[in-house]
Amino acid sequence: MKFLTDLETFLRSRFPSYPAESALTLEPCPAGQEGDFTLNCFKISRFCGNPMAAAQAVAEYLAGHDDVEKVSAVKAFVNLTLKAEVLYRASAADMEALLAGVTLPEADRRRVLIEFSAPNTNKPQHLGHVRNNTLGMALASLLKRVGHDVIEVNLVNDRGIHICKSMTSYQIAGEGKTPESTGIKGDHLVGNFYVEYNKMLSAEIAKLKAEKPELADKDSEELFLETALGQRTQAMLQKWEAGDEEVRALWKMMNSWVFAGFAETYTRMGIEFDHTYLESETYLLGKDIIASGLERGVFTKREDGAVICDLGKMGKKVVLRSDGTSVYITQDIGTTQLKYNDYKPQKMVWVVGDEQNLHFQMLFEIMKRLGFDWAKDLFHLSYGMVNLPNGRMKSREGTVVDADDLFDEMAALAAAACKERGGEELSEDELKLRSEIIGLGALKFMLLKFNAKTTITFDPAASLKFEGDTGPYVQYVAARISSIERKAAERGLNGRDIDWQLLDTPFERELAVKLYFYGAALRQAAERNDCSGLVEYLLDLCKAFNRFYRECPVLAAENEALAAARLALASAVRRVVADGLNTLTIGVPEAM
Repeated sequence: MKFLTDLETFLRSRFPSYPAESALTLEPCPAGQEGDFTLNCFKISRFCGNPMAAAQAVAEYLAGHDDVEKVSAVKAFVNLTLKAEVLYRASAADMEALLAGVTLPEADRRRVLIEFSAPNTNKPQHLGHVRNNTLGMALASLLKRVGHDVIEVNLVNDRGIHICKSMTSYQIAGEGKTPESTGIKGDHLVGNFYVEYNKMLSAEIAKLKAEKPELADKDSEELFLETALGQRTQAMLQKWEAGDEEVRALWKMMNSWVFAGFAETYTRMGIEFDHTYLESETYLLGKDIIASGLERGVFTKREDGAVICDLGKMGKKVVLRSDGTSVYITQDIGTTQLKYNDYKPQKMVWVVGDEQNLHFQMLFEIMKRLGFDWAKDLFHLSYGMVNLPNGRMKSREGTVVDADDLFDEMAALAAAACKERGGEELSEDELKLRSEIIGLGALKFMLLKFNAKTTITFDPAASLKFEGDTGPYVQYVAARISSIERKAAERGLNGRDIDWQLLDTPFERELAVKLYFYGAALRQAAERNDCSGLVEYLLDLCKAFNRFYRECPVLAAENEALAAARLALASAVRRVVADGLNTLTIGVPEAM
């Protein structure tokens, strides 16, 4: 705003050490104090002698500025009230500029690669994957919104002993079943066999322990190869690695079912990946990098022949077993370099649960020690577990909440809520579309509302309430404004010249101030890789709108000029809410 530019020009003339670049930023005026904005003079005190002297100089200058209606110094803070036309010119009066202004300067934009989802092909995606997918796609969308070039990739774990468990189960009890013959979605069908496998394994282990009491204290993993089922599964894995045609054919068939199922899930969530890596194609990567690092002293050999990296306080990490086979971090080292070679990103992000925190700390440190200068820009977006009101999920026991079932439940709950609110007149297709937008929006909003590191309990019914800090609450504000706009169009209010000076109540001014900070909220959330900041902003904006709506009638305003001005302000709020929800990959219904 002009007054801020003029103020800093004045401060440079008065204080020789004041920097050439901008040093002051506007902040919202604290609740309970009078003003639109606050200037924190602690930030410039080192140039102006001390905070009080800085505040006094700022207040004295702004008191005579044409843009400013009122100014007061509160210790080291300066609160200011702008003239109405200045306030709205910087916010609601020029929405094209406001929405375009969220973009970072070109020099600050980067190419960012985000890896998320990473499901296994032995089961359908569940609520934990939904949080992963939601965080990944929303962060990618947020970074794009502020101007970054973003590549979205998936790394699917489509090989290994867990995949062979589903395959073994199918060999035993599959009876030629297919998704087509059963009417079961492919990833769900394969997941059913995985659950059955673990039931069979548990029964065999229980029998083994009953026959051999000395094994009673051993866990299932220790006894896996003591069972006939475990031995059969291990033999299948060995055949897969040897390229056995029959095993590979079964693997390809079952994986194709799962990938088709995943594609439906991703489409429903609105996810499109730029590239999908497969572990079956990457699991041997990394060995050459380890060999090179061993020659250069990055790694050392243990007495048993294993190759390790001494990471100090993090511990000693094995990167090759004594028999020369890879461990998981070996292929991660190779895949990280592969992704860099493929896309040359300036930053790489992994969206992975917090149980892998140490793994990524070790991976990033190893990549730095290997001499990759881009390794300083590797970032793990760690997230906490999602629990249900009745406890934790357990995929082996089949007690997970499958993503598709959850989506159906959310849509059904949303449909019921729509009917309660007068949606009986909707056609079946209209109700289905609206309930999908509201149901999935409620789910995503609740998963994004908290900082990713937070372990949360997800309650489907609570997330769909139209009151409180929920997605439907925010969507409803946009829908309500759309309804006002339709009625205003019938009255011919749209397109009128707006006299912004008519909007001078605290409720109207509060909305203008909130709108002004939209770009800052987006850029800060992107900088922190934390979509919860944008969620918080949208909730605050919608609460401010509802206060305005209660106190300042729009269509029932005392004259047409005031009604048109309030309508323009409300329309600005709708555009920002819609832009923010779309940035979070959440849809905006026209009506609710």
